Order: sequence, then structure tokens, then C-alpha cells
Amino acid sequence: ALAMEHGHGGGGEGCKYCGMSLEKFAHSAVVIKYDDGSKVKTCSTHCASVDLALNIDKTPDKVMAGDYNTRKHIDSATAHWVIGGSKPGVMTRNAKWAFTDKAAAEAFIQSNGGQLADFDQVMKATYVDLYEDTKMIRKKRKMKKAKMISHQ
Repeated sequence: ALAMEHGHGGGGEGCKYCGMSLEKFAHSAVVIKYDDGSKVKTCSTHCASVDLALNIDKTPDKVMAGDYNTRKHIDSATAHWVIGGSKPGVMTRNAKWAFTDKAAAEAFIQSNGGQLADFDQVMKATYVDLYEDTKMIRKKRKMKKAKMISHQ
């Protein structure tokens, strides 16, 4: 089940693309710092991939990701990533999680499945998943909107 937390709920920032709370989704957040000094904060690799595709004329200087366990920003290039598994992803059916320590990533895989990956593999998987994930998100938001209207 995809969490559809819109707006800034409880203060704090929302993702530039979907509005989900960056505080609530710190364990999946991605922050991109570009070579022109600009910075974008997103809730997930899904929304980060949208920003990277839209900003083709800028080069990312550093991409930070939320550590799944500590929720602290870590360098996505040195993170130990897990793709897939039974834990529902953020903005995707095919979850992508970052870990500071390889042992933590392996422990996650023991409990939830998935496979170890590097950031390039994660982003390739994110772009492959983008079309189906976008359709899924659109459908869930349409259903949520219909439910909200019917309860008024």
C-alpha cells in the first residue's frame, strides 16, 4: 500500500513533486545538490528521477539518500542499496532502500527479501519502474479523491 500523505502535515517540508512529508519519509528521501548550487529535496528515488530527467542541463554534484534505519542523509554513491523485497516502497511497487552499513542492508534482506545494489542499479530500476509506478500513483490518487468527494 502506497502512503498517500499529501501536504505538509505537522509542519515541515513537502516533496517538490508529490507533496508527501519529507519528515515522515526521511527513510526514503533523496536530496540532489546540483553544480549550479541549487538543491532539491524529494521523498523517494521516484521523485528524484523526475527531477534528474527535467534538469538535463545541470550536473548533480552530490546525491544524498535517507538511511532506512537512521533516517540520516548519506551519500547515495557509497550507500548499500536494497532493491525489492516485501516492504512497500515509497512511490513505487519495487522498493529501493539505502543503508549506511552493508550488514544493515543484509539484515534487511534476511527479514524482507530484496537484493543488494549500487546507486546506478537503483536509478536504472527507478527509470524502468517509472511508467508503471506513475500509472499506479495516478490511479490511487483518483480513488482517494473520489472517496473524499463521496464523504462530503
